[in-house]
Amino acid sequence: MKNVDDLIASAAELADRGLSKGEIADELNVSRETASWLVERSGAATKPETPAVEPDGPDDIHVDWNAIGSGGKRLTYIGRALADLLTETNDPAEVTIGIEKAGVPLATAVSRELETSLGSYAPAKHQWEEGDIDDLGGGFSRNFAHVSGKRCFIVDDTVTSGTTLKETIEAIHAEGGDPVACVVIVDKQGVEEIDGVPVYSLINVVRVGEQ
Repeated sequence: MKNVDDLIASAAELADRGLSKGEIADELNVSRETASWLVERSGAATKPETPAVEPDGPDDIHVDWNAIGSGGKRLTYIGRALADLLTETNDPAEVTIGIEKAGVPLATAVSRELETSLGSYAPAKHQWEEGDIDDLGGGFSRNFAHVSGKRCFIVDDTVTSGTTLKETIEAIHAEGGDPVACVVIVDKQGVEEIDGVPVYSLINVVRVGEQ
């Protein structure tokens, strides 16, 4: 995707396929507010109570890493780089947790490189349409490794606000696990740690100018 019009068209397509706004945000690597704005601009069906958004659009950055995700070899190389970041300053972990959807293939590559078990976490935002996301809940897939009593690395593609990483950290604690560190390809907020857990990124986006 090269411009905002492409994003709007993609948001419309995803909405027509029945994805929630939270899932659209995840697919397009944007915030939930940006996903709402894109869907509204596209003219796709929205709930009547959806509040109006600013016509100039939200303050956000779209990250398109399709060139990485569409190539197994490139994905493996990025996974090795993420694994290197994790092991540079941390003791080994026993489970690598991928945050669905995009974080799971990355976590798979990291897990293979570090020889850990593989876990998968589905965040609450995948159910989100409007309102308070705190009323929703995520969960670990039973088809993957359990986290109870295990040291865990967390892998995702981007940090937009840090909410999903925070949720995953809390979920690991709730299951009796120990979240050691998080790693992403791109950090849009410059997050260094969340709830005492360090966050590492291959690319850190710095906004220049008025905020």
